[in-house]
Amino acid sequence: MAQKPGIPKGTRDFGPNEMARRNYIFNTIREVYALYGFRQIETPAMENLGTLMGKYGEEGDKLLFKILNSGNFMNGITAQEIEEASPARLAAQLCDRGLRYDLTVPFARFVVQHREELQLPFKRFQIQPVWRADRPQKGRYREFYQCDADVVGSASLINEVELMQIVDEVFTRLNIRVAIKINNRKILSGIAEIIGAPEKITDITVAIDKLDKIGLDKVNEELQAGGLSAEAVEKLQPILQMSGSNEEKIATMRSVLAESETGLLGVDEVAFVLDALKGSGLRNVIELDLTLARGLNYYTGCIFEVKALDVQIGSITGGGRYDNLTGIFGLPGLSGVGISFGADRIYDVLEQLQLFPEASAMGGVRLLFINFGEREAAHCLRLAAEARRAGIATEVYPDSTKMKKQMSYANALQVPFVALVGETEMAEGTVTLKNMQTGEQQSVTPQQLIEIVK
Repeated sequence: MAQKPGIPKGTRDFGPNEMARRNYIFNTIREVYALYGFRQIETPAMENLGTLMGKYGEEGDKLLFKILNSGNFMNGITAQEIEEASPARLAAQLCDRGLRYDLTVPFARFVVQHREELQLPFKRFQIQPVWRADRPQKGRYREFYQCDADVVGSASLINEVELMQIVDEVFTRLNIRVAIKINNRKILSGIAEIIGAPEKITDITVAIDKLDKIGLDKVNEELQAGGLSAEAVEKLQPILQMSGSNEEKIATMRSVLAESETGLLGVDEVAFVLDALKGSGLRNVIELDLTLARGLNYYTGCIFEVKALDVQIGSITGGGRYDNLTGIFGLPGLSGVGISFGADRIYDVLEQLQLFPEASAMGGVRLLFINFGEREAAHCLRLAAEARRAGIATEVYPDSTKMKKQMSYANALQVPFVALVGETEMAEGTVTLKNMQTGEQQSVTPQQLIEIVK
């Protein structure tokens, strides 16, 4: 027997039911983005490696999927070069393109490339898949969708406030209880400055970002392995273990960072966002989390992360401010801020908590006409056309087969209404309509059918 085909690890197939559920997530996010004035764009699945490399830190660069050059990609490379070259160097010779790692860097490239066509500030959203050569595990995939919203061309913190309102609105509509965590990269820079290791800011943030995953002791070990002195690591401990209300943390950090102008600026920015959100009717908790670092190197201001409260899973939304991301593409000084919803992890949360609506509520078929024969089917096709014009998702069963089989089909698809049209109904101009949930049957006119089903 031939072996069944498979798919790469870290990827998944999605059948009709899964797609209905995914579209429920996408449509919810899309509707909220539109409420705040964001407009949709798309970028290619692959980008030039020059666009992607160096934007995600050393760890991120390792996770880029690189695409072999077309044609004779070995042209000009000797056997000795292959034997002696490191994997990274060889990949640079064989590959000019890679699959996008996120949507933010391609967006920055888009802004620079189309700058003359854009009205600033430019608010865009983008819902597309991204790829990372990561180790597959629960809640972590190699191919997954991101649902991004970004504002470029404005340094106003009002943008951060509105993005947090968007996060709150989306998860309220999805009925997921979340904790929204906020920090600021300037605060982290200030911390690195006061412990005497400003040049270690990247090592510090990458290690701190792992606190929830590997624990305090392992983070301390990683900080020392990265070249931080034992004294500097010791100075970090009160900050890593800080607790209390947002107001108490703000007050403490003003004191701790009193000698750091950069750090105090970060504290001011976080305080502005938190104060502005107090009167906005936020329905989910938002907290200042000084251990939040976000591993991506391009963040320069406020950073965000969202955790589900009722499921053990990683971050389901993240983002932050980047003041000069477009500078790497020749357009310096253009500030931006954005968020990204992790649709695949949100799907897993909704699945575990059984929060998805019933199939019929997510745009499935609402009406099925039973097929009793050629004449009846032709009649049903005309009635089905009228139902569809009224906006009702309708099917006519294609084969004249046993009624039990057709009803089983309706049950399997969770179709709420089945229409039966035989010789009697055709003669009387009626339809026998069955409610598949209650089992009730009634004789109705085609217009009544539309009113009931709709």
